[in-house]
Parts: sequence; C-alpha cells; structure tokens
Amino acid sequence: MYELLQRIDSPADLKGLTGEELERLCAEIRQYIVEIISSTGGHLASSLGCVEITLALHYVFDAPKDKILWDVGHQSYAHKIITGRREEFKDIRTKNGISGFPSIRESEYDTFGVGHASTSISAALGIAAARDLRGEDHFVVSVVGDGALSGGLSFEGINQAGHLKKNRFIIVLNDNEMSISKNVGALSKYLTKITTQTLYLQLEADVWELLGKIPSVGGKAKTLARRIKESIKNLVVPNILFEELGFRYFGPLDGHDVAELIDTFSQLKQVPGPVLVHVVTRKGKGYSFAEKDSERFHGVGSFYKTTGNNRTSSKGTSYSKVFGDKMIELAERDGSLIAVTAAMKEGTGLTEFGKRFPDRIFDVGIAEQHAVTFSAGLARAGMKPFVAIYSTFLQRGFDQIIHDVALQKLPVRFILD
Repeated sequence: MYELLQRIDSPADLKGLTGEELERLCAEIRQYIVEIISSTGGHLASSLGCVEITLALHYVFDAPKDKILWDVGHQSYAHKIITGRREEFKDIRTKNGISGFPSIRESEYDTFGVGHASTSISAALGIAAARDLRGEDHFVVSVVGDGALSGGLSFEGINQAGHLKKNRFIIVLNDNEMSISKNVGALSKYLTKITTQTLYLQLEADVWELLGKIPSVGGKAKTLARRIKESIKNLVVPNILFEELGFRYFGPLDGHDVAELIDTFSQLKQVPGPVLVHVVTRKGKGYSFAEKDSERFHGVGSFYKTTGNNRTSSKGTSYSKVFGDKMIELAERDGSLIAVTAAMKEGTGLTEFGKRFPDRIFDVGIAEQHAVTFSAGLARAGMKPFVAIYSTFLQRGFDQIIHDVALQKLPVRFILD
C-alpha cells in the first residue's frame, strides 16, 4: 500500500528517487496522512497542500545541517513523516504520541518550535545571523503561509532581513489563496527559470560593473537599465513589494510540480542575498472533501475517510454558537454593534454574523495587536466593538489592552474562546 513510503527513513532516502517515484511518493504520503488524521484528528488541509514543497526542500537541502523552519506548523505533517517519524505519526496528537507541531525536543530536524503564526521569518533570520557570527556554512529556509504573512511580525522579520542581506537565507511563501492566469503564470515561470540560472546571475553582475565604469554615461545607463528591468517585472510579478524590501523574488511557481520545485530550489542556492520564492498550492490537495471545504478540514476531529463526515457529532450547543447567535440578536437591535476577529471567524462563532452583517464584521487577519487597537478606535468613535479572539492568541495584544483600551476606559468587549 505504501511501497515507496516504507523505504523513506530519512531525507537522504529521497535523493535516489526518480521524478516519477517522487510523484508517487507524494500520493502515498497524502493517502497516509488522510488515513491517520481521519482517526486522530489534526490539521489536514494545510499539510495535504504542502507535500511537494516538503519533498523538494528535503531533496535539495541537507537537513538537519541546513535549517528548515515551518511557520505555525499546520503544514508540517509530511516533514515529520519523512524525517524518521513515519511510524510515530500513527499516534500524533495522542497521549505519549508525537506533537502536532514541530518541536525541538522531538527531532533534530525540527529547527524551531512553533504553534503561533508569523514567527518563522524572525527566528530563521536569528539563526542565519548566528550562523555567520559562528563562521558556519549552511542554508536557512523559512516556509510561511500567506495567512501567517498577514501578521506584522512576518514583515518585521522581512524588513530586517532585507537590510542585513544575509546569503543562503530563503523564504518559501506557500500561497494557497491566490490564482494565477495562465498567461501571467507562464511568463513569470519563464522569467524565474531565466533569472535563477548561474550564467544569468554572473552576466547581470558583470554588465552592472561594466556600466559603472563607462565615463559620464555609465550612471545614466545603469539607471535606464534598472527602470527597464523593474517595468518588465512589474508587469508579470505580483509581489514586487518583496524586491523593494531587499529580497530577490522568484515565482509564482506551481506548488504541486515537484520536479519544477526541485529545479528552482537547486538554482536558488546560487543566488546571493535573501531570496523569496512564491509557491502556489491548493489546500486539501488530493482529498476531495478537503479540497471542497478546506476551512472545515483546516483543523478537524476524527472523520470517515469515505464520506468526510465527522465520526462523532457534538452534543449540545457550543459556547461559540451561543455567542454568535446572541451577537446576531443584539446587532439586529443596535446598528453600532461591531464584530472584530483575527483570522478566526468560524472558530469564534461569527460566520453567520458575517453573512448577515458583512459591513459590521472585521476580520483583520493574524494581527491581534492591531485588532485590539483598531477596536479601541472604533469605541472612541462611538461604535460598540466585540473582539472575539482565542485566549492563547490574545497574549500578543496585552500591551494594547492595557495601554490603548483600559487606561482610556474605552468600552471594548473581549470574548475569549
């Protein structure tokens, strides 16, 4: 059933596989993840979408010498399975079983412990800085989802990384939200292939140096060349922002083409300075129920593989449901009532509220600090904000609660799940 997977005890075992075998292995890993998580529950959709990225990274890089960090950890199941924990994965998230997230206490392949979003870029940059100070020579790779990228901490890390310009520092942006038109995607793919070639990189550096040596016109020529290059890239690259922040940007790439990912990652090892590679994936890839309803299968309890239905139905009404229903009732009577959440609309019971009052709900993304101060502004201007956030995530907003809400005695209501 798992002919290839049974042969993978470490990432080194990947390197002898053919392209066709790697594709088969991806399918086997997905099947294995669904089989286990259908019994234990877990973060299914994200991990199914990240299988090819995982195999390509471990094929190209030399972990654990090279450091691979997974933001949040929701997408790390394939990583756990191919790094010597295939059998232990059967007991994931159970008593005495392995963690559902990367853990430095569990494996040398887990570079950094995670669980909350947006931490991996800053942690990876710290590891890269320590590497250079210690005179070591290895790559540091941060895998971050487009959701986690909405957190301010991610951009604080990107900002400093662009300033420090560390070599052998790569961010893989796993984008499972956007879609790319065939024309733009094809042109971007072609440019990425061209600009990752060693010959192109050396030629670019040589031409740049030569232009600078030409008397009187050298500076103007460089300015013109830079403008032409930026104009072309602006036409086809959706995230020119990253280049403005000091990164070399490559992509977007098909996140389910393992051969293309391996080729690109191999070429990126030759690119100087910090690099961001944009990879587009589909949450729930390979399991039809998760593809159709990735939000429900983001974090799921045990379920029947053949139908996707939960094994056990919840008894009674949850507190989140009670809260959501009461919010709708109050909002119907009070036009100043506002709901605010941080990327947890469904988890906090506000999905139906959002359908009924789309202009009176604000999902700020993974930005708890902003959610609190944003709500303080709403309250100061006469609205009645209800901030629904998981209690563990509100730790990030303690300063804002005290400084921006409590000290001013603003009427902000916090609903902690």
